[in-house]
Amino acid sequence: MMLKIGVPSKGRLMEKTFDWFGAHGVTMRKGENEREYSGAIEGLEAAELVLLSAGEIPRELAAGRIHLGVTGSDLVREKLAGWQDCVAEWRPLGFGHADLIIAVPNAWIDVETLDDLDAAAAAFRATHGHRLRIATKYHRLVREFLTGRGVADYALVDSQGATEGTVKNMTAEAVADITSTGETLRANHLRILSDGLIHQSQATLYAARRAPWEEARATLAALAGRLGAPPPAGL
Repeated sequence: MMLKIGVPSKGRLMEKTFDWFGAHGVTMRKGENEREYSGAIEGLEAAELVLLSAGEIPRELAAGRIHLGVTGSDLVREKLAGWQDCVAEWRPLGFGHADLIIAVPNAWIDVETLDDLDAAAAAFRATHGHRLRIATKYHRLVREFLTGRGVADYALVDSQGATEGTVKNMTAEAVADITSTGETLRANHLRILSDGLIHQSQATLYAARRAPWEEARATLAALAGRLGAPPPAGL
């Protein structure tokens, strides 16, 4: 059986993933047909490259349809309930860094911390008759984070793009989103709460716990030798 490795299908994540594996003696390349979502792997026998969107890779890992996959640690934690039962984190790859944070308008001069946000949310509901809205696409991670820190009286509203603009557009009062440099937040007059870091994400190599490993172990061992790291326990 071929060892299937899922890799982001386009953009800088794909390029940097190819570079990372290439530096470890495993050459990946796309097929000649740009519409084809598969490719070739050289330097590792019995391995198959599967090109997917970064958001699809957690699902395919959890289902065991691919053995290994590269995607953001934020996506694995957001998309997979009990993610550690589904996948094993093998190697952080050192690129694709971004922070999932909570940010509020600069005009909220008295809101610096999560405790302040909790108080502001209670006051907002008392004044406006509905919960303070936080725009995000990371519902699971944000809800778990705020619940664990005692923040109540908020409602998460879905935003799949241009999340930082939701406050200006009056569809939310605060945001929870990924940021690398903070420039977009600043351009939209938002600032991160001092204790509002939810997760520091980066591209990571994961192994699927439910994949059919029996016939792929020799290839996995060969890859582990290239990477200089033993495979995750329990595979």
